[in-house]
Amino acid sequence: QVAAASGHSVVLVDQSDEILKKSTKGIEESLKRVTKKKFADKPEAGAEFIKKTLKNLTTSTDAASVVHSTDLVIEAIVENLEVKNELFKTLDKFAPEHTIFASNTSSLQITKMANATTRQDRFGGLHFFNPVPMMKLVEVIKTPMTSQKTFESLVDFSKAVGKSPVSCKDTPGFIVNRLLVPYMMEAVRLFERGDASKEDIDVAMKLGAGYPMGPFELLDYVGLDTSKYIIDGWHSLEPNNPLFAPSPLLNKLVEEKKLGKKTGEGFYKYK
Repeated sequence: QVAAASGHSVVLVDQSDEILKKSTKGIEESLKRVTKKKFADKPEAGAEFIKKTLKNLTTSTDAASVVHSTDLVIEAIVENLEVKNELFKTLDKFAPEHTIFASNTSSLQITKMANATTRQDRFGGLHFFNPVPMMKLVEVIKTPMTSQKTFESLVDFSKAVGKSPVSCKDTPGFIVNRLLVPYMMEAVRLFERGDASKEDIDVAMKLGAGYPMGPFELLDYVGLDTSKYIIDGWHSLEPNNPLFAPSPLLNKLVEEKKLGKKTGEGFYKYK
């Protein structure tokens, strides 16, 4: 959406036409919300903006067939290294030499993905934040092999889609999640020890630190399975780092399929 809205030609690729229809409809709805604010007193200009943006967007279920005319590939599929590497290996065969590959992963190593291709120097991370149309930040990740030219192109692209890029090396969680995930885990440990209730911890962080959500609300919003997946991955990389220690309570909730907002219950219940 943000790439198409800023004048880029975008091909959105997914596994089925059904998913793509749903995605396109979602983008259209999101654009309507944006135009309501942006063009409040100019409905005609708003309608024109939506039309123009959607014109920049086409869809496909076959990534290999559309990648030959692409300058930048941004991968945002399931957080599974093997699945990502399979995709990158395939696309590497069909993409032109100049094409830059980027991953929107929040927790996996970019270097491991780059190594699945023959374009390690044209590979980096572009980590957007949810919801992307609202959030201004993009973390631009440079691996030891990423060329300066590639890095600058990724920074320029981030600015061109109206975001504020920050740069980070290929380190677990980059900047935001490297600070955020251990903070959320520490909140769970505080609660596990019985030092404070989850409600009070949430209120404390909202009113005391000015956070829009408390750590337990945030965990439920992100998904407890996603949070567990991240912390388990980091724990296997650095088993002796106490910040990355798993949580028995989090594991129990995930086992019980209480994954947060998406399942109707996590640390809190949702109607």
